[in-house]
Amino acid sequence: MLTAFIFFVHLVFITVIFTKKWQDESISSALSNVALIVILFSVGWAVTGMIARALMEPKGFGLYFDRDTFSLFLLSIAEYFFYKLYYGGGDKEKEEVSEDDTEKQ
Repeated sequence: MLTAFIFFVHLVFITVIFTKKWQDESISSALSNVALIVILFSVGWAVTGMIARALMEPKGFGLYFDRDTFSLFLLSIAEYFFYKLYYGGGDKEKEEVSEDDTEKQ
């Protein structure tokens, strides 16, 4: 159940980023961002899967939090911080630039 929720959150995130980039920039930029997210998810899940295999048995912490769910949870935490920097940093820069432009005029 938790695994399905993590996949659902990723699907919603991809949809939001695709829509935002398509409206703000172009369809090619939106598709590039979707490809980036899918590639990072795939590679990140493989890496966190190796970490989870080194730390725990396949049973994990119980029925709903097995080793695969643990690796997806680790991946989601790492992705949160990465995407916060990647997508969140641009808004502050745009606000600062727009404020500077209005002060000059």
